[in-house]
Amino acid sequence: MLIVPGIAGAQETARPQVPKIAPTPVQHAVTYDRYSLSINGQRTYIWSGSFQYWRLPSPGLWRDVLQKMKSAGFNAVTLYFYWGYHSPRDGVYDFSGVRDVDKLLDMAQQAGLYVIARPGPYIEAESNAGGLPGWLTGIKGISRSTAPDYTAAYMQWMTHIDAIIAKHQITDGTGPVILYQPENEFYDGSQAGRAYMQAIENKARADGITVPFLGNNDGTFADGVGAVELPGYDSYPQGFDCSHPDHRNPARDFSKQRAQNRRSPLYFPEFQGGSFDPWGGPGYAACRTLTGPDFERVFYESNIAQGSTMQNFYMTFGGTSWGWLAYPGVYTSYDYGAALNESRQLTPKYYQQKLLGYFVAAVKPLTQTDRLAVRQPTDRSLRLDGRVNPVNGTRIYVLRHANATSGTTATTHVWLSLPGADGKPPRQVLVPQQAGTSIRIHGRDSKLLLANYRFGHQDLVYSTSQLMTDVAGAGGDTLVLYNPKGEAGETVLAYPSQPRVDVLAGKAATHWDAATGCLRLDYVHAGLARVRIADAGHDLLLLIGTTHELDNLWRLDTASGAVLVNGPHLVRAAVLGADGTLQLTGDTDRPTAVEVFAPAATKAVTWNDVDVALTRTASGSLEGKLAGPMPLTLPPLTQWKFKAGAPEIALRFNDAKWIRASRTSSNNPFLKAGQPVLDEDAYGFHNGDVWYRGHFKATGKEKGIILTAGTGAHGVFTAWLNGHYLGRGASGRYIDNTQYFNIDPADLAAGKDNVVSVLVANMGHEENDDSNKAFQQPRGLISASWAGASTPVAWRVQGNRGGETPIDPVRGIYNNGGLYGERMGWSLPGYPDAKWRGVTLPNAVNRPGVDWYRTTFKLDIPADQDVPIALKIDDSPSRHYRALIFINGWQFGRYDNALGPQRAFVLPPGLLNPHGDNTIAIASWSTEHSGGLGKVSLVELGSERTSLRVKMVQAPEYDEAVYAQEH
Repeated sequence: MLIVPGIAGAQETARPQVPKIAPTPVQHAVTYDRYSLSINGQRTYIWSGSFQYWRLPSPGLWRDVLQKMKSAGFNAVTLYFYWGYHSPRDGVYDFSGVRDVDKLLDMAQQAGLYVIARPGPYIEAESNAGGLPGWLTGIKGISRSTAPDYTAAYMQWMTHIDAIIAKHQITDGTGPVILYQPENEFYDGSQAGRAYMQAIENKARADGITVPFLGNNDGTFADGVGAVELPGYDSYPQGFDCSHPDHRNPARDFSKQRAQNRRSPLYFPEFQGGSFDPWGGPGYAACRTLTGPDFERVFYESNIAQGSTMQNFYMTFGGTSWGWLAYPGVYTSYDYGAALNESRQLTPKYYQQKLLGYFVAAVKPLTQTDRLAVRQPTDRSLRLDGRVNPVNGTRIYVLRHANATSGTTATTHVWLSLPGADGKPPRQVLVPQQAGTSIRIHGRDSKLLLANYRFGHQDLVYSTSQLMTDVAGAGGDTLVLYNPKGEAGETVLAYPSQPRVDVLAGKAATHWDAATGCLRLDYVHAGLARVRIADAGHDLLLLIGTTHELDNLWRLDTASGAVLVNGPHLVRAAVLGADGTLQLTGDTDRPTAVEVFAPAATKAVTWNDVDVALTRTASGSLEGKLAGPMPLTLPPLTQWKFKAGAPEIALRFNDAKWIRASRTSSNNPFLKAGQPVLDEDAYGFHNGDVWYRGHFKATGKEKGIILTAGTGAHGVFTAWLNGHYLGRGASGRYIDNTQYFNIDPADLAAGKDNVVSVLVANMGHEENDDSNKAFQQPRGLISASWAGASTPVAWRVQGNRGGETPIDPVRGIYNNGGLYGERMGWSLPGYPDAKWRGVTLPNAVNRPGVDWYRTTFKLDIPADQDVPIALKIDDSPSRHYRALIFINGWQFGRYDNALGPQRAFVLPPGLLNPHGDNTIAIASWSTEHSGGLGKVSLVELGSERTSLRVKMVQAPEYDEAVYAQEH
């Protein structure tokens, strides 16, 4: 039997575990006071990250994200539920396949995460209409109000989504849901606004929601009608301008918010975890710099210094605004500069969040602290904040620059207030005590320091090193400390008599003070030092590393105790079997050594079901070797098929099956009364590009045509007369996208049928702040008039095939718009393109219009390898075209060649087939005479050997019986 000091026989775990599902419902409790949330009577620091399942339509990858969050120390995930994603039309709801949130909640529980549920009805999130369904644009009443038609609509949604959430509540002993948020960022504290909030809350309670309500209303609903139990505050201190990634804002003071609310914890339902990036922006690498690890240290630790015990970060994984999920302001990637990037790779931000996540989970006294008066550091440019647990006296100190924007390096000593022995007054100790050493703050930096902290059988007097985690066990304890490489560290522990100290690796000087009973260790952070301290059978193993040395140190909890694993790129889970086999699962990004600090019952170790040959170290740990991923070569994309794809331009195109745009009235408040209703939403088309064809009998007096279209930001429309290109409409934000087009008399057929063809880009619907109608701002054509004539025009409109009853319900309402190729199945695998013309990319096109490109390729990636792949387009931005990118029928890219910034589009496994055939289809809309399509290639974004297995999402292929008939 292998006994490892510091781990063996652990009696407690450092992270709260989600309770197992009981065979019969058992009542559990979620309570709170001004300090923290308590779950089943245990104070719990909520360390949560935001994840939006609808931005990752491959359910097998939901588990990947959730496991990675858990491995980073998160104990909760905040989930937004998107009404429009589940409801293509009034009264119809879909919770199957990529919309199976019941499965999602099961996965969260299996990963060991609590869930904070945020079902809206409104969610914002840079989503199309803020999450409201497209069919809701037709209501007369004001959304987010008590208007009868809006109320009837959201009641439908809540009935469906609440039924799923309710059966996963921890309060019923059946799941991980601990909190529920009615509405989102709703700040209307008027009588009407409060009535609406109360109605939402009443409905949730009637639907069986029993967990506490939270709010992110900046205190608007802290009391009174519509009040929530846990009022919270959203905070994005760096803002959303990633074009200046080195800009630094000061840390925020939340004392006012704390004073306003003394009944519940200081809670941040959304604290900045990144930033969105607009069309034409600098890209998400800049956003990740703007909100990088230095930002996380300073701001997240500042929240700790102010007593917050509930932090959720928006986002932890951003994902992809595939199809038409986004509102007009953002492009396809929703990477957000988050800790997990769009391709699910771990970034430096992830490792910083892991350090803090492990800390808040380990240091249980952090869940109940009061402000502690402190003496300022010897370097007065720095600031020291202190907190103290009123029950056990644990001290937590946060040290940073007083000016949080400072980039200078400072060294200092700090005064720590330590409890006096035998009832004596607290004593002030200036640390570090070792001559010639100091505490260093590197520019935009912060440090979390502990004093008077007890864990297991140990008494930590103080440390100038930062704690990552600790493990308490009957046979010994373990303490993991870190600081940047090259910094001095000092750790003092109290003992009744002088203990034995063995430096197993690295260097450390020891000093015993018999008068105070304190053992002091001084060292420099370099590599991973190991020190064993033996005291009356309760050994302590100190692991002293550098900040980055601990990137690959993982803590996992088993029923027999905690496990520390050092070396792999990721450790997902640990299970200690009855036979003593420790089953580890995870990822390696290269061949690597692995070191395991295991419970006493451990007899063998497997990694992804493969036995690991082990040797025992002087530290009592187990060492072995793990294989890395196999090298891969992605296939070139050289065999392309081409076909022109805008027959709607032609005069003789048959549009008889299109919908007549003949309505004369509308509930839309942005349309002028009395004018023809052309708005695409009025005809059941809510997403993607839409075609209009206007028939008229020319008089010959038509000198020009004035078209107004609603596109949203960075939208465009192009127009033709009898097949002759008229021009493009400049991008507008709302309803002001108006363009005058001259008409060449030679292009008119006087006295005969003439056709104006207009293709309009719908970039999505606006978000809907508070009680207004912004999401109803019209899309598609809004008005058309002549210069020189008053000739009547009969308009027809065609958007996505089927409108609110999409022909492809699996991919759903947001996948397709109204391009001819989309309506005819050209985007789908299996479409017979053998007769299409072969082309080589890049391919220049010198006429405005839409063209389609298709190719197939095969992948043969090993089953135990996760290789994120992107499709990349390279071209000169001088060419004006925008493109839709389809992978196996899923629209996973909206590309604007001239605007950017996105040129690489992540293709997630489950939609991309890593072990077989794949089809790419690209629709290129040349908006001027210099269009076409640039070079297209596949790019490897990473490679890990993994335990992850992802099933393909089953979705329809081309079916001639469905698509052959022109529409």
